[in-house]
Amino acid sequence: MNVSLTKSFTFEAAHRLPKMPQGHKCRRLHGHSFGFSVTVEGPVNDETGIVLDYADIERAVEPVRKMLDHQYLNEVDGLENPTSEILALWLWKRIQPNLPQLSEIAVRESCTSTCNLRRDNIPSR
Repeated sequence: MNVSLTKSFTFEAAHRLPKMPQGHKCRRLHGHSFGFSVTVEGPVNDETGIVLDYADIERAVEPVRKMLDHQYLNEVDGLENPTSEILALWLWKRIQPNLPQLSEIAVRESCTSTCNLRRDNIPSR
């Protein structure tokens, strides 16, 4: 049996979206209580009854989360234009090497706005 597991994380950060049109509210400096969730997929181990321990997910993600918490995202290497879409891929590239079962990352910048990036949509370059 294959299942997916999802664990959620949060961080506080400021950013601005410099490529938005003049006058767009997101072009100005502002902050969010960001959230993101990490989903892994795989077979349930017959012996343990789990795919992966949630603590293993947290160990893989926490160093990356700390890189973003209470930062100005535009100053983080690779996030000069920190849209949710770019942030999702940035997270993927840093988490997936330590979490090969990764199947999706969802970035939430508000309680009503989420960007989902699935394994089958990762660019090859």
